[in-house]
Amino acid sequence: MKSSNVLHKYRIAYHSLNNSSNHFENICLHCQLLERKWRSLLFISIISIILIFFYLTFFSFDYNLFYISSVSSVNVIEEISTQKPKKSEERLQTERLSLEEDDRASNSSEILVNSSDAAAVVLRNTSNISNNSSLPFLNSSNSDLPLCPSPPPNLVGPIPVWMDGPTFDKLEELYSNIGIGGHGKPNECLSRHKVAIIVPYRDREHHLRIFLHNIHSFLRKQQIDYGIFVIEQIMGQTFNRGKLINVGFVEANRYYDWNCIIFHDVDLLPEDDRNLYTCPQQPRHMSVAVDKFSYRLPYYTIFGGAGALTKNQMTKVNGFSNDYWGWGGEDDDFSARISYAGYTISRYPSTIARYKMIKHVKEALNPINLCRHILMKKTKSRWKTDGLINLNYRIVSTTFSSLYTNITVNLLEEEARKNLTLEHLGEGC
Repeated sequence: MKSSNVLHKYRIAYHSLNNSSNHFENICLHCQLLERKWRSLLFISIISIILIFFYLTFFSFDYNLFYISSVSSVNVIEEISTQKPKKSEERLQTERLSLEEDDRASNSSEILVNSSDAAAVVLRNTSNISNNSSLPFLNSSNSDLPLCPSPPPNLVGPIPVWMDGPTFDKLEELYSNIGIGGHGKPNECLSRHKVAIIVPYRDREHHLRIFLHNIHSFLRKQQIDYGIFVIEQIMGQTFNRGKLINVGFVEANRYYDWNCIIFHDVDLLPEDDRNLYTCPQQPRHMSVAVDKFSYRLPYYTIFGGAGALTKNQMTKVNGFSNDYWGWGGEDDDFSARISYAGYTISRYPSTIARYKMIKHVKEALNPINLCRHILMKKTKSRWKTDGLINLNYRIVSTTFSSLYTNITVNLLEEEARKNLTLEHLGEGC
């Protein structure tokens, strides 16, 4: 009897031990499965981080930056052609082109756009003039030339900035290889970039001469096919930088198939030729580090001074607001438009995107815009209906000089302010 009980106890112990062993095996198997899952998740996470890094590196910024070596030399050798056309012939050509533009302006003096698509602005204002071979920017490129290398081979990094303003006659001698209307392009290769430089302007001739002296030298080194458009607002009106840029965008596209638009304040002078005046895949804020601000970015969303966008990006953001009369607000409004349109702001490092600012006094007709904060609160609701899509202005004259194209424009302030007061803000804005 006792032996039977003992045998029974051993059987019970054996089964318990066997069950414990099976349970332990199940636990180990479960641990192995968990380990495999964690390894898979870790592998997927690492791959995701690598993909995000490559996306940010190669798509949010211009990849050319990573191929441009840092060069500390400040030697600048600018090759200037010694063959200068006779001034009398040049003057005659300038006057003839100016008369043709004045004739065009007299036949259709006011451009009033009312379209549901901002892209239609460019198409509508280009169609009337695209076949006029007498205009300077329509000279076809020599397709037999090799494509220019990328990045340009002659960049040196930091360059001297000239703060003197030679006379226009002297500038014409220095830059006699620039085409009529301020059209410059490389002679040795076919440029990869067609860039319109748009300069909102009024009553700063000395600054303009300094700007032209620096910018022509700077751009020729980058092997860019470019044109300089000075958009001059008539006297007697409150200055409107954003609307002038919109006018420049529309008018510049009448003359040439630009693929990049750079708006540029006349008092900003670039200090480093590695700061490429081209358009990346995202809108680029160019004047990152300005001496006036101790070469620091004042705030992250800033998009003032100088900026670069493709034609498609500019139409998608609907250009600048037309309603910022006076100083301030239009650049922050534009920054918000970039975000609302689904873009992000790209920048070169502050060691490259450096500028000197020409000192100047405040203009009486460019007072601080006291309504700017009211307008900026409404940007989200207004950006699709205020800009290129409802742009109206009157061309006063267009002159193609040997250094730049000057377009003098009436921005129709009185009418615009009445509409602004009635539609949005109330008296005083």
